[in-house]
Amino acid sequence: MADTWLVVGLGNPGPDYARTRHNIGQMVLAELERRAGASPKRHGRAEALVAESRIIGGPKVVTAFPTTYMNRSGGPVAKLMDWFGVDADHVVVLHDELDLPLGSVRLKQGGGHGGHNGMRDIIAARGPEVLRVRLGIGRPPGRQDPADFVLKPFAKVEQDEVDLMVQLGADAVERIIAEGFLAAQQGIHAPS
Repeated sequence: MADTWLVVGLGNPGPDYARTRHNIGQMVLAELERRAGASPKRHGRAEALVAESRIIGGPKVVTAFPTTYMNRSGGPVAKLMDWFGVDADHVVVLHDELDLPLGSVRLKQGGGHGGHNGMRDIIAARGPEVLRVRLGIGRPPGRQDPADFVLKPFAKVEQDEVDLMVQLGADAVERIIAEGFLAAQQGIHAPS
């Protein structure tokens, strides 16, 4: 189905990780599902929570949150791509990005994993061609280990910026689907 889109929010499963930096992709996914009135359910063939909806007047959109740990995201994404017949150019992956300042939203197509283990596993399973919404979480302060930093919740003073990034990330996905990747990228990356 060429008009079906798969939108994947990366994160780790369970309440201990729900509001951590590493789960910002899942937070944006939840906002998309809220906007669409979609209720995720466990998928029978892939380790993921999945919801199906439509953007008003537009194509079918499948939202998915792999219930595996981040570094094992490739298997569920590959299974969902096969199940729903979605090509890589209709897959949007939402993920945290250490190399972007907190609150930044940037779109990317293809390329390497940049040290992100969820993207590394998806690329190993299906190649690098997927579309990405990169959600800036900033670098850790001082000498803090990045692996520890991404598993920490956002600070209270960051919450307004995080809430705005969730909205902008959801807007970016809607624009990709409605306008096409390049138009959405130009709109999102344009200076305000």
